[in-house]
Amino acid sequence: MPSSTARVRQIEPERFRRWGASIGPQTEGLIIAILASRPHPEQGFRTCLGILRLYRDIGHDRAEAVSARAVEIGGLNSKTIASLIATYKGKKPSTEPAAVMEHANLRGPGYFH
Repeated sequence: MPSSTARVRQIEPERFRRWGASIGPQTEGLIIAILASRPHPEQGFRTCLGILRLYRDIGHDRAEAVSARAVEIGGLNSKTIASLIATYKGKKPSTEPAAVMEHANLRGPGYFH
């Protein structure tokens, strides 16, 4: 293997990781997950470049939220990231039950027992 190829293999993953870290820890984790999910890191370079291009147009907070969600659902490709940017607002769903509305026609728990 030529020495230039070996040098690129060492430099590129580190460069993408640093780029992700400059945005935040979630994005760095996404980059690491993308590179680790491919049999060869070079296969993840194009995906990382695509994500870099997509994140250029959004803020760091939104990029962090999208990165966290992408890792959570296992969406480690540019198409999924683009979809998340378009739809995901970065809010976690509320775990509190919705308030029950009071109304004269609601029967309540005593009706069924």
